[in-house]
Amino acid sequence: MAGRGSSVFDTGVGRCGIVWSDAGVVGVQLPEARELETRRRLFQLYPDAREMRAPLNVEIAIEGMVALLRGQPADLSDVALDFSDIHHFNRRVYEIARGIPWGETRTYGEIAVQMRASGASHSVAQAIGKNPFMLIVPCHRVLETGHYADKISAHGGAISKRRLLSIEGAISPGSKTLFDVLLPVAPGRPQT
Repeated sequence: MAGRGSSVFDTGVGRCGIVWSDAGVVGVQLPEARELETRRRLFQLYPDAREMRAPLNVEIAIEGMVALLRGQPADLSDVALDFSDIHHFNRRVYEIARGIPWGETRTYGEIAVQMRASGASHSVAQAIGKNPFMLIVPCHRVLETGHYADKISAHGGAISKRRLLSIEGAISPGSKTLFDVLLPVAPGRPQT
């Protein structure tokens, strides 16, 4: 195969997209609100990718991602990734993040310490925010200090870290939603 290929596939949370090269998966796009928007985002990110049937190794990755989004553990550690456009620091972050088991989380700081770069939590957060390999590199399992489920990466579509962690059954007790924050300060309802 010459160049890059792409495909859009069904999951339990909507239609996702994947792009690959001869070296491996180049990027994954989680679903946008509509399939048209998912396709548009894929085209914006990878204008040189042609839509085609996925080769066997990419089909295996797709099956694993579909299982994960159905709430079933899947091992994606053998999926080949194309790191040719990825900065070396980010690659190290992604390799460590790939090792986080299903249903568990780490903080940006814990990843930085594991990299022997303890002062680099902000850089780890930036790398996670740029993760093009959604689900294959489970960046949703890497949280800010306090284990708050913050925003997903640029390739996250309309799905949040919190939702992905919920699918895995890994919501941290410290993870708060807007309702958790506002409910305690909301005035009580008058009793009748």
